[in-house]
Amino acid sequence: MTITLEKFDTPNDLPASTAVVIIGGGIVGVTAALTLAERNIPVVLIEKGHIAGEQSSRNLGWIRKTSRHFEDVPMAMAADQLWKEMPNRVGHDLGYKQDGILFLASSDEQMSMHENWLKSVESLNLDSRMLSPKEIDDKVPGGKGNWKGGIYTPSDGRAEPSIAAPTIAKAAIAKGAIIVQDCAVRMLSTSGGKVSGVITEKGEIRCEQVLLASGAWSRRFLGNHGISLPTLPLICSVMRTKAMEGPTDIAVGGPDFSFRKHKDGGFIVTQRGALDAPITLDHLTIGWRYLTQLRAQRSFLRISFGSHFFKDLAMKRKWGGESKTPFEDIRTLNPKHNPSLNNEAMTNLRNAWPVFNQAEQEEAWAGVIDITPDSNPVIDRVADLPGLTIATGFSGHGFGTGPAAGQLAADIVLNSNPLIDPRPYRFDRLK
Repeated sequence: MTITLEKFDTPNDLPASTAVVIIGGGIVGVTAALTLAERNIPVVLIEKGHIAGEQSSRNLGWIRKTSRHFEDVPMAMAADQLWKEMPNRVGHDLGYKQDGILFLASSDEQMSMHENWLKSVESLNLDSRMLSPKEIDDKVPGGKGNWKGGIYTPSDGRAEPSIAAPTIAKAAIAKGAIIVQDCAVRMLSTSGGKVSGVITEKGEIRCEQVLLASGAWSRRFLGNHGISLPTLPLICSVMRTKAMEGPTDIAVGGPDFSFRKHKDGGFIVTQRGALDAPITLDHLTIGWRYLTQLRAQRSFLRISFGSHFFKDLAMKRKWGGESKTPFEDIRTLNPKHNPSLNNEAMTNLRNAWPVFNQAEQEEAWAGVIDITPDSNPVIDRVADLPGLTIATGFSGHGFGTGPAAGQLAADIVLNSNPLIDPRPYRFDRLK
């Protein structure tokens, strides 16, 4: 994980009961907790490790509307407003800046992809526009890339993952939420076919509603209850440079690299054209549901078979409330970063912008992304188990929309007027 992640202590005691239990302390879970606390709803958030220990602190920090599915853009638009309001809401700067995001195209095919996306969202009145090579040079000077053009959205931006979720969590506590870290929820307890509480390693909490927001762990947790959530893991490797003078404050995504300014003066860099895809048992059982994605994105995946498969195979898939669970065996998913991917990213970036020849690595890390077959999350009640709502499967896009996703999840839990139309995120679309 990034060494800049802000950690804090929380009490170890669990209350006997509450109105809502949230499982998972990522950006979505903590925003849902804040929303509920602000509405004077008793809420307890339980995190098996520490707040934002997994993907919510390991992502790139991009907050974008560009290239999202049409039906997903309204949530990104709502998130923009919530990110703007968040410093006043939590009393702290989260590093949010609307400096824009630019995606580059090195071929006519890539230009057509951006142009087609722009046409598809015309009715949403975004500020996205196509850029010529000359305009790219003006906005990101010093480049040597032979770009066909690009797409630029000035209202896109960034925030700092290492401080966002912890700060929102502390604000939720200040407004009445209870957060307990280093405590795994083993399973749900039910009564009369409905959720009546959660069983943790420290005991049971009675509640009326449960929100599951546990990222890559959600499939295994639900599977123990006989509920199938089709998600598969990918691993993204990231690095941060030491402080340096760079070409722009705009976040830039090339075909095989990306970079954005970090609050400490360096740059967050990744190989945007490659993700590690270690085979697990789930790939063999539900991989057929991803054939459309695989055909379109096979070149992006570095598929491998090895230790990941056998470690995953050894983890329990069924257990009871008295049994130790995988969530206690692995408090924090902490995959090793892939140095070769980070080196590729830096080589490609240096070829495009020679100023990065001066870049020195400060740190590197990796994170596990949970991918759905259509790359949209699930934010919905579970019809087969009343009292359970899930917000998961964000497919690497969750940080940017996190404030809106968390608020939408809270709206669904409370059966109140939703922030946006929740229908694109219904669970039954994946069945």
